[in-house]
Amino acid sequence: MTGSRPGWAKLRGCVVALAFCLAFPTLFPGSGVLNIALLTLMYVALASSWNILGGFAGYISLGVSAFFGIGAYSMGLILEHLIHMSGGYGPFALVPLAGLIAAVVAIPLGWVALRTRHAVFATATIAIMFVFQLLATNLSGITGGSAGLGYPVPTWTGDFYDKPFYYAMLVVAVVGVIIAWMVRRSGVGLGLLAIRDDEDKAEAIGVPTWSYKLVAFVLSAFVAGMVGAVYGYYTTYIYPQFVIDPLISIGAALMAFLGGSGTLVGPVLGALILEPAQLELGFHVNGQIYLILYGAVFLFVILLMPRGIVPSVGALIDSRRARRRGAPLAAPPPTQQPPTAEAVAR
Repeated sequence: MTGSRPGWAKLRGCVVALAFCLAFPTLFPGSGVLNIALLTLMYVALASSWNILGGFAGYISLGVSAFFGIGAYSMGLILEHLIHMSGGYGPFALVPLAGLIAAVVAIPLGWVALRTRHAVFATATIAIMFVFQLLATNLSGITGGSAGLGYPVPTWTGDFYDKPFYYAMLVVAVVGVIIAWMVRRSGVGLGLLAIRDDEDKAEAIGVPTWSYKLVAFVLSAFVAGMVGAVYGYYTTYIYPQFVIDPLISIGAALMAFLGGSGTLVGPVLGALILEPAQLELGFHVNGQIYLILYGAVFLFVILLMPRGIVPSVGALIDSRRARRRGAPLAAPPPTQQPPTAEAVAR
């Protein structure tokens, strides 16, 4: 029974956190606070989706915003040209469809991009993002081009306006975290960790590395597409440079690194810390000083906690426990102590 206590403690913590998120609009009903909370949940989902490939497999992707934009444009085009649905709760039913469209588009893109590695893969994802940004800008007959694409305007007004979008984004964030958790605990997750450990060795003993990477790439795109759909409906008007924005991709990656890439809690913690701080600094501080402070946060993390907050704090707690027991301190582990390729094969 004692071995199951940590699992029950984590489950209770998740239940308490979810209950707090559900009660948040009631506890803090102001529209400004809800807007910050909504955007924070957006990055919780994006950082978790980025972590599926970038954290577990070590493939640094900077193209998350491409699938974010595909989800946003897919839902907007469906509402404008196919369904002609009025504003309200109905468009939320199309959010999974927008994510599915992003996932389908990700299959051929991943089939090509994942044949590269390391810096070449990161460069390929950047190229994918800019290609889709250019397509959204130049296909003005379909997307509206630089003039933008409109959504049905919701009928909600006042302080209530943000609440439906907050709960919709909460659902997407929870789905993103659950997908990351399921991948991490599956054979695919073990394979991805083996890829991050030593891809050539994993491939040599029979781990289907390319298939596992493609699954992670598609799942990441699915979550990002759903996030983009909710965000597009929230803003009611989307533009290529704002929904297919490199800063969205960079922000998701940095938040995952801040909290601890490759962990389940790390990307969530990184988004909870960084996005509210970014919004507050951007609102209260001059733009140039804001960028200096923003960069100082990551300089602090790189120097003092290069593995991220969650792994660094965990290692510190373990070392203190070892000192109290009088046990010799072990050498510091690698980033997340991924399993060896032999362990995955067994």
